[in-house]
Amino acid sequence: MPKLRYELDPHNRLIANLYGVRRVLEGQFRIGPRNKLIYDIKTPVPQDAKAPHQVKLQGAWSLTKEHNLRFTIDKWQRKTFGDQLTLRGEILSVNKNSLLFALTTRTAKGQTSLYTLELSGAWQADARNRLTFRVYKGGDNFDNLTLEGAWEIDKNYRVIYRYRKEDLVRKKKRVHTLAFEGKWDITDKTRLSYILGRDSNSQFHFKTGLGIFKNNYIKYELGIDITERRRPAKRTITLFGKWGIKKGSGLVFEVERSGRKIQAIVLGAEAKFGEKGTVLFSLRNKLNKEIEGKLELSRGIFKGEGSSFLRLLKAQGEAVIQAGAGRRW
Repeated sequence: MPKLRYELDPHNRLIANLYGVRRVLEGQFRIGPRNKLIYDIKTPVPQDAKAPHQVKLQGAWSLTKEHNLRFTIDKWQRKTFGDQLTLRGEILSVNKNSLLFALTTRTAKGQTSLYTLELSGAWQADARNRLTFRVYKGGDNFDNLTLEGAWEIDKNYRVIYRYRKEDLVRKKKRVHTLAFEGKWDITDKTRLSYILGRDSNSQFHFKTGLGIFKNNYIKYELGIDITERRRPAKRTITLFGKWGIKKGSGLVFEVERSGRKIQAIVLGAEAKFGEKGTVLFSLRNKLNKEIEGKLELSRGIFKGEGSSFLRLLKAQGEAVIQAGAGRRW
């Protein structure tokens, strides 16, 4: 019995090759458990070839420079499928636990149709501060889809990734925009984090220089190491807002976003009085670890619970007291 070989045509359809005769198999790809790739065949294969109506593939996911999905076939299937399948399409949207990829196919009547594949996993930043989607494979196994370009921050402090590619339907190049919804947090002395979901592992932990903390903003600088560039793409992330103190929480920096939504960054601190009516803070993260950040604020900006904190600080004389980071005041 001759072996049936498969390949992929420009319309993302499997082609059966038997005795050198190629035949298009109408069907669609879909994602199975643990992100396996499955092709459901709608038309029969050649009568003298014993082939299934559903093809299940084992392999590893990656992303090409053109932002197409690539599936590298496991060794035991390569005699039938070759080394790789490249699914041509576009990244349609991103979620805290998934990546949605759109691709086209062509019917027997020549009509073009669009459908999607949804990969599950978690978003993280790699060692070069690039955005990476880790495709879940079961256990501790993941495949990495890395967005090779540089990301940026929009006016609402969202992480935005843009890439230029041909539109699937109109066949004209356009800019595709992916927006990541999340909240900023400060987790280490040289690390700024963007949390996509508290109930998931999707968290961008960006390596940065030391943070700069002023009375109305927090600023960090970092680099994104892109393969095609000699030097990293530099990014300055400046979060504007106001400081306050909340009992049981600590020092709070409130960032105003679109629609007057407030995002609070909570920090711990050691506080003492400074000169000329100021309060000096040595900043810590929520786990009470030093982040090597210093902040000097005028006493006049503290109201409400902040006023109670100032009275407590005054009562301690020259002593340093804790604001948050696991301690109450």
